[in-house]
Amino acid sequence: MANAGRFLAVVAVVCLVSGMVEAAETDYRLNPGDDLQITVWKEDGLDRETIVLPDGTIDFPLIGTIMARGRTTAEVRDAIKQGLASTIPDASVTVAVRQPLGNVVSVIGQVQKPGELSAGHRLSVMQALSMAGGLTPYAAEGKITILRRNSDGTEKSIPFPYDEIMRGRQLESDIVLSPGDVVVVPASSLF
Repeated sequence: MANAGRFLAVVAVVCLVSGMVEAAETDYRLNPGDDLQITVWKEDGLDRETIVLPDGTIDFPLIGTIMARGRTTAEVRDAIKQGLASTIPDASVTVAVRQPLGNVVSVIGQVQKPGELSAGHRLSVMQALSMAGGLTPYAAEGKITILRRNSDGTEKSIPFPYDEIMRGRQLESDIVLSPGDVVVVPASSLF
């Protein structure tokens, strides 16, 4: 009986995690550079792979230009269905992200693997640092910053209290990174 209870608990956790992963994937917002696969059932001429252009749009036959930046795949799918409604009523459209090439953040400085990170979902700062292999022994844990370019072109610097988060404090400071953000991990002045 105890094993059955443990089994049910494991199943509940797996279902919860699966739901969270699914929710994270459906919440993904498209960015310029993302590689999309668009399929219209029984319309081979409309099946195509396309890249979200730098201005955030995609071009699609019979419709023209569609804004994709900031939208989910479901929202783009609905826009395509609406655009096709006059020529293909009740079109069955699928939009999938082949590669999230527009969701890129950079991690530089005192991490094991500095460089660009591309993910199919938004990353928190701690997730990005983890994907970069973690900090080196020379990192200034209390001086990590995030550089973010605002929509008006100005840049702002956001301090990141890594040392406090590692102590279980200021957990709300583990913000979700936006595409184009740069996480800067400077070297400690002791080395």
